[in-house]
Amino acid sequence: MFNLFQKIGKALMTPIAVLPVAALLLRLGFGDIPFIDGQIATIMKSAGDAIFSNLDLLFGIGIAYGLAKNNDGAAALSGAIGVLIAKAVYISIDKDVNMGVFVGIIMGVLAGSLYNRFHTIKLPEFLGFFGGKRFVPIITAIAAIAVGVSAGYFWHFAQAGIDAFSNAIIGLGEIGTFIYGVLNRLLIPLGLHHILNSVFWFQLGEYTHLKDGVEVIANGDLHRFFAGDKTAGVYMSGFYVVMMFGLPAMAYAIYLNTPKSSRKRVGAILTGVAFTSFLTGITEPLEFLFLFVAPLLFLVHALLTGLALAAAQMLNIHAGFGFSAGLIDYLINYKLATNPELLIPLGLFFGLVYFLVSYYIIKLFKLKIFDNEDKNLKGHTENSDIEAFIKALGGEENIIETDACITRLRMKVKRSDQLKDVDFLHLGAKGVIRPDKHTIQIILGTKAEQISEQIKSYLMQ
Repeated sequence: MFNLFQKIGKALMTPIAVLPVAALLLRLGFGDIPFIDGQIATIMKSAGDAIFSNLDLLFGIGIAYGLAKNNDGAAALSGAIGVLIAKAVYISIDKDVNMGVFVGIIMGVLAGSLYNRFHTIKLPEFLGFFGGKRFVPIITAIAAIAVGVSAGYFWHFAQAGIDAFSNAIIGLGEIGTFIYGVLNRLLIPLGLHHILNSVFWFQLGEYTHLKDGVEVIANGDLHRFFAGDKTAGVYMSGFYVVMMFGLPAMAYAIYLNTPKSSRKRVGAILTGVAFTSFLTGITEPLEFLFLFVAPLLFLVHALLTGLALAAAQMLNIHAGFGFSAGLIDYLINYKLATNPELLIPLGLFFGLVYFLVSYYIIKLFKLKIFDNEDKNLKGHTENSDIEAFIKALGGEENIIETDACITRLRMKVKRSDQLKDVDFLHLGAKGVIRPDKHTIQIILGTKAEQISEQIKSYLMQ
């Protein structure tokens, strides 16, 4: 079950990856940018709306594609078919049923799983044309009918539970936002934060607005923000504080606690990952530098993240993002936000808090993030080699499946307990996770997907 949730979390990144484009198109469609107004703005807004209005379909396609062995297109097609059929069926039973992105998640998981189970199936000769991969859309369609019927008659019970959860979290106010922020960071090592985000960003709350003269409902903090809901952005705003100010300040604290003989090389590393966090909001390369060697520091980071989100809510800041909470999204979405100017002083305050708390925790507990012989430092100074990676993974005969998710190489192997962490650390890894004896995740930063593809190409030779 844990591995399944990890795979779903990874698969969610495929449809989510298109959201920055959708958010940018919507932003350009507001008609307040020079030379992009009138018909041009209308076209941009329509293009962005097309993505946000079909998130369930994108989730169904993306998750099925992500879960399927070798990311086969037949699984993606099956996911799309499943979503379309399930929606048509449950609407025909009860027109008030609205599953939101959940129908995409459910059908994506089913389509991907059914592909893995049946893509090599052999049928009797007179039905041979429908065997193999062609059988997957057929069995997915049947499963989608069952899902649609079940949703039509029973989804209102699930919806009542979701509404109760939503109201409970919203009712907690800043406390609920704090809990979400802390959990968001604590789940990063497990790769499950994407699943948490899918609830808060794409399902929590609803906002009714007019589109082409018809009332439509936007669900989730992110979708509602770009639909024009001025109350949305509660579960996104505080991340600007953390990613643009907090984590870079923590990086500086780590730098000052590094032995002077190593500061030149460490400074280059920390500058790169801190600037990445500030500019784009991608934080894992920085977080995984200290997650494994100083988990206490990561716990402090999680608590401060929760406090930052709660503080942003207290100040009535509503600032969303299409990709992540970095400078790029801050500038693009500035005019859509409420009180975005307050993020600067709040960020500077939290930057100071991050720096002081991190600096003295490292001093007090004598935490060693980097030193002259530090394995993290070695990992960043040695070149990665695909053959060396395969050797570290126990050789070709030990590798069952190769995958990656943004910053981590996800490998399924025959035995993971015999593999040595130090081998991966010398190849540039920032940490190693073993969910079970057949799975290993190597944290590599943004080069993880490139290395994954190179390993696949090597093994296919």
